[in-house]
Amino acid sequence: MIGSSRDVDFFNLDELLRPEEKMARDAVRAFVSREVLPQIEQHFAHETFDRGLVAQMADLGIFGANLHGYGCAGMNNIAYGLIMQELEAADSGLRSFASVQSALAMYAIYSSGSEEQKQRYLPEMARGKLIGCFGLTEPDHGSDPGGMETRARRDGRGWVLNGVKRWITNGSIADLAIVWAKVEEGVTGFIVERGTPGFATSDIHGKFSMRASITSELVFEDVRVDEAHHLPNARGLRAPLSCLTQARYGIAWGAIGAARTCYLCALDYVKSRKQFSRPLAGYQMVQRKLVNMLTEITKAQMICLRLGQLKDAGTMRPEQVSFAKRNNVNAALKIARTARDMLGANGIVNEYPIIRHMLNLETVNTYEGTFDVQTLILGRDITGENAFD
Repeated sequence: MIGSSRDVDFFNLDELLRPEEKMARDAVRAFVSREVLPQIEQHFAHETFDRGLVAQMADLGIFGANLHGYGCAGMNNIAYGLIMQELEAADSGLRSFASVQSALAMYAIYSSGSEEQKQRYLPEMARGKLIGCFGLTEPDHGSDPGGMETRARRDGRGWVLNGVKRWITNGSIADLAIVWAKVEEGVTGFIVERGTPGFATSDIHGKFSMRASITSELVFEDVRVDEAHHLPNARGLRAPLSCLTQARYGIAWGAIGAARTCYLCALDYVKSRKQFSRPLAGYQMVQRKLVNMLTEITKAQMICLRLGQLKDAGTMRPEQVSFAKRNNVNAALKIARTARDMLGANGIVNEYPIIRHMLNLETVNTYEGTFDVQTLILGRDITGENAFD
């Protein structure tokens, strides 16, 4: 796993970090190096996720790291972002697991749940004893969640859910699903526990991306949910979209980790690989590629550091998160493709991590809002015109 545990810090941004932020980053980096990297290629090859990592991640305070109370670590948002960076330096699927658990499932309960729901679920989720997933995307509705077809109707003192969710990370291994459905008043959310009659999951196989992550379909056929499992403060699409903002924030940081791994791997390779009597690193075209890669990583780092400061100050806007997600993931994907090219034929084999990151980033560029969707969000923000309609 060449280049996975070193840092890239051309502008000495590390000097701006607090000791506790560095401590969180370094602890997760050591965990990744020790427990994840030796086995990640095998899990990617066999489409498996190592559930043995969950307890160790919980011990590090990763789940709900930037939430306060309910057994969560209460870290600031820069520390949380650095954690996401280190997880994705290993594999996007590992960061996705933590993102869904923390920024989607836990945050949905944290922001929209009752006090009883928070006390019931969040401490166990922080400890990794309960795994969550987030059911928003449907087979025919991805970028337009407002078109969802899943329905919930009142039935006595509870609700009955019918519908299908697809492309759901952690779906078949989750103990509970946060499910979004249309009701007469608009859109609302529910906590559906594994084993509830009428609730079934199946995994999506044959992926060429995110293979070390579980991706599932959730099916709800006359699933009865009592009022105690209804998220009382989830009113309208604003509720799930606020969760997506939290997830996009972590993704923007995570992409830096994937880009860093690809850059360092390519750098090591061209310094040691000789062609036409000298190392590849001695050629102008190769140096230009390396400089461009380093430039984009540094820009992404600066964006995320400022974004984290705004988030901790409570002044971050969702559009700024869209900016970061759009820029950083797109840059990371381009870096991965360039690094793959620089390794030539060796760039497509799992002896090197680049092809795995490249394939994963194709998904990261799509989920939680595609590059084009983020573009339209930003376009609406700067022009005042809504191009979605």
